[in-house]
Amino acid sequence: MPAVGRRVVLTTVSSDAHTWNLVFLALLLEEHGHTVVNLGPCVPDEVVVQACRRIEPDVLVVSTVNGHGCIDGVRLIERIRAEIGGVPAVIGGKLTTMGESGHERTAQLLDAGFDSVFLDASDLDGLTRFLDSADALTSVGA
Repeated sequence: MPAVGRRVVLTTVSSDAHTWNLVFLALLLEEHGHTVVNLGPCVPDEVVVQACRRIEPDVLVVSTVNGHGCIDGVRLIERIRAEIGGVPAVIGGKLTTMGESGHERTAQLLDAGFDSVFLDASDLDGLTRFLDSADALTSVGA
């Protein structure tokens, strides 16, 4: 049975001005029973850090569609790990502008501290399964 009622902080990387991905994800996650705090587009790293301190989310979801996820996402998660610690964090979307599928960057993002990386729209089921899995969130350790 899926766990429900997770507190989710949803954000883009600082360089990403796209909004519809956030609106769609917020609606999807709320439909799955989670409480979402959507920080909006172009969120500076400091604002994400402060939101995580204030809200103490069960998971941080970073969405990006401008292709800078592998750069801005690495910087963000390194700061989150240094200042917040083990809040579960995932990133998804278009991670690179180099014409790669993003699979090439998955290891880089995992090594930097993300707990999972979801590529393109086909991974939405993976994201919802991650959030619904108590094991996925408790195994990260806060």
